Amino acid sequence: MTEDFAFLDPLQGCHPGIRAGWVGRVPGVPVSDEREPVMRALRPHHEAALAAFGGTPQRWWRAEQVHGIAVARIPDARQIPAPDGLLVVPGVDGLVTDQPNLVLAIYVADCAAIWLADRATGAIGLLHSGKNGTAGGILDNALAVMAQAFGTRPADLTAVLSPCIRPPAYEVDFAAQINAQAARAGIHDFHDCGANTATDFSRYYSYRIEKGKTGRMMALLVRDSRP
Repeated sequence: MTEDFAFLDPLQGCHPGIRAGWVGRVPGVPVSDEREPVMRALRPHHEAALAAFGGTPQRWWRAEQVHGIAVARIPDARQIPAPDGLLVVPGVDGLVTDQPNLVLAIYVADCAAIWLADRATGAIGLLHSGKNGTAGGILDNALAVMAQAFGTRPADLTAVLSPCIRPPAYEVDFAAQINAQAARAGIHDFHDCGANTATDFSRYYSYRIEKGKTGRMMALLVRDSRP
């Protein structure tokens, strides 16, 4: 099921129909295995969250997440099968759209999710930004794509940064870098909950602390057709 997290509150109601979701650590699902078996065990929980957003496999868009900075415009991007049998947009770590009823989704387990919602146009974006993506400038790239495709201006965006790993549990403070990048870009309505995925295993998965034997949180974003 999709959990209700207060850190997403700034996105709710910032534009008619925009909804954001987050599925944290799922109690009772064993994670002492490699990624794919754990993700198969989590799949029913994630699909339940997708259904709560009105999503179907045909309207569920996921990034392949290669720790890069490429951003795809949805639904124009091509898709390929992932190891779990579902489709992903290859080679990208960000998804943007101005179309209703398309559910954007990414997975994280220490890296950050960044939700973007354009209060003026209704365009939305969802990014996977860890050490490499942040250093490479995925946020700036997403802003450029949204500006060209939808006329988005940074001053019109509401942005939210998810729980992610932070010092001293990790040597790179990419959350601080994302905060600084948002400020330089002109995103004034930027929200960082400050939560550290490495310090609360009742709520979060941590790839680093659990040494790769862990699950993934799921971030969701959609703009409904209804006002």
